Amino acid sequence: MVAGIIAEAKTTRIPSDGLSLDYSKHIQKAEEAARRRNYDFAVQLYQQILELEADQGEARAGLRRALKAREETKKGGKFMKMMKGAGPLTIAKGLAKAGKHDAAAKSVETYLATAPLDVEANMLLGTSLEAAGHFKSSLAVFEFIAEIDPKNAEGLKRAGAMMARTGEAAKALGYYERALEVDPRDRDALKARKDLAAEAALDTARYDTVGHSREQLVDAEETRRLEQSRRIHRTPEELEAELERLEARYAEDPSDVDTMLALAEVHEKRRDPEAALDVLERALTYRQGDRDLEERVGKTRTKALKRALAKAGKDGNQEKADKIEARLQAHEVAEIRRRLAIHPGDAGLRLELGQILLAQGDLDEAAAELQKALSDPRRAIEARLTLARVFEAKGFGDLAAREFEKVLDGMPENDQRRREILYSLAALAESGSDLERAKRLYAQVYEVDVSFRDVAKKMEELR
Repeated sequence: MVAGIIAEAKTTRIPSDGLSLDYSKHIQKAEEAARRRNYDFAVQLYQQILELEADQGEARAGLRRALKAREETKKGGKFMKMMKGAGPLTIAKGLAKAGKHDAAAKSVETYLATAPLDVEANMLLGTSLEAAGHFKSSLAVFEFIAEIDPKNAEGLKRAGAMMARTGEAAKALGYYERALEVDPRDRDALKARKDLAAEAALDTARYDTVGHSREQLVDAEETRRLEQSRRIHRTPEELEAELERLEARYAEDPSDVDTMLALAEVHEKRRDPEAALDVLERALTYRQGDRDLEERVGKTRTKALKRALAKAGKDGNQEKADKIEARLQAHEVAEIRRRLAIHPGDAGLRLELGQILLAQGDLDEAAAELQKALSDPRRAIEARLTLARVFEAKGFGDLAAREFEKVLDGMPENDQRRREILYSLAALAESGSDLERAKRLYAQVYEVDVSFRDVAKKMEELR
């Protein structure tokens, strides 16, 4: 069946240029297969299309979705699948270094069929496609990275760069803004945002036709206002004027969600997260279930609580600070649980939740989340380390030691965390009265860093 579809695609050419193929029908079939949860067939269809045209961005994006969905339906065996796919990934890295970018992209796609959520491999795919000049496909991959790893600043910047290349200045600007949320000092993102701001404003303000001089003046004024609203650094006076204008518009239509969102943005730029949160919460009552808005409300509430906590600490009101800190911790847990309800297979969120629960002393819940995070090889070391700390806090020294030892077995010799783990194992051995083992472990730390904690003192005590 697939062969028939591809044969049909080869004979279905778009007359406009005589080169591109019309894959719309075949993409529809792949999408329909994915909707029916026939992910293997959907993947096969997308792969066949990309074999014919590497820069078919819609097919590349569809393949990412289908692989992700297929991965989420399968339980267990992830580590073995990644190991089996490691060969193509190693080959892909070598091909990329040799400048054979098309071949590298094909090889890394073979690997990603077994480990579709590997961010590093997806990044290699995106950069290989970009280097080969397949910009639509590259954009699809970088957008996928932004979805599965929203704190990956490099992926966000590359998505922005590819979006700008396609002429979507406003969308490109959005990706750079997100990159700057991750790293506000990123110079590349700052420069790109500055360059794109005026262009995005002009695109938004441009009309298809301008009838006469009065319309031209209105167009110019709107363009000026939009350029000003998107400028990175605006004076307090400009922000106050924008706030006044938006509040007047809001008074005319209190149900205008777009105005509320614009108001919230101005409040955020005025460094008033409490006011921004109030507006966003009102907006959410009109757009219940809007995940992007829910995400924004969650982030803004975190900022508002952190600001309130800092103020209480500065004022010396410890009782108030303790209450706000408890609210902040509860909010952070609730926010991660909300995101996990959307992305239950996100091991990074499981790890983050486990770490917060450990800090709050909710040890059993922390252990449960960390054990789930162990299924992802990319998170396994950090999850196991944190799990060991949980067992340590519960007084289960033997279980903690076992987890520490598992981490050591798979950890590179030059990893700086080895000293911390060896010291923890030594302390557990010492508390268990196994002084010989404790001395051997402390000695391994002492050999590489005599100034680490009180290891020198420990060596003297156990001599």
